[in-house]
Amino acid sequence: MTTNAMTSQGEKAYALLKADAEKIRRLIEVQLENLTMPQCPLYEEVLDTRMFGLSREIDFAIRLGLVEEEKGKNILSELERKLALLHEASMSK
Repeated sequence: MTTNAMTSQGEKAYALLKADAEKIRRLIEVQLENLTMPQCPLYEEVLDTRMFGLSREIDFAIRLGLVEEEKGKNILSELERKLALLHEASMSK
């Protein structure tokens, strides 16, 4: 593959990862806004599964050389900060 093709593929991979992260972030935001059922087992299971899946996607993209490791880790870090806020909010309710 040429350098331009690799860059283009890397940009596409990063955009897809960011889109998946955005879906998870929206789930977190909905829960933060509503907090109707803090620590709902079903919600926690869905969120954990989605986070795990995203981490595997990021790892795969990093191993393929499509995404820089730091950028991939930053995507997860942002979501983990949101999760920490959700946890704090549910504990204070």
